Amino acid sequence: MAVMNDLSLSTRSATPADLDEVLAFWKVAAEGTSISDDGDGVARLVERDPEALILAEREGELVGTVIAGFDGWRCHLYRLAVHPDQRRRGVGSTLLAAAEERFTALGGRRADAMVLDRNSSAHHAWRAAGYGPEPQWSRWVKHLTD
Repeated sequence: MAVMNDLSLSTRSATPADLDEVLAFWKVAAEGTSISDDGDGVARLVERDPEALILAEREGELVGTVIAGFDGWRCHLYRLAVHPDQRRRGVGSTLLAAAEERFTALGGRRADAMVLDRNSSAHHAWRAAGYGPEPQWSRWVKHLTD
């Protein structure tokens, strides 16, 4: 991952050593949680695809995350989260640029994002980055474990 415009802001792939910090960060910066937002779930992600979980750091502090998952066919974005004190300072756009760079290098052609309908504060950021909702689609979910 490369350092972007803001010289104090850098991105890198998460390592297993980062996972406790990431999970704690999501409790502060992310809207809601899912069944896989635990140590085991995130560890499996990083083990299976070591470059998927992208971290943004400013002066050594975690300020944002995004999961840029690619299954060989589609590009999926999850957990774009920016610390509340760091919002509107380029963290989200830097993370999305890093994710899109990853997708392009892997041969991806279209990215989609999981964005909560109720997270209206995030909608502006996604639209500013060129993303938009597709109202003809709904997400269908089945939990495989309790």
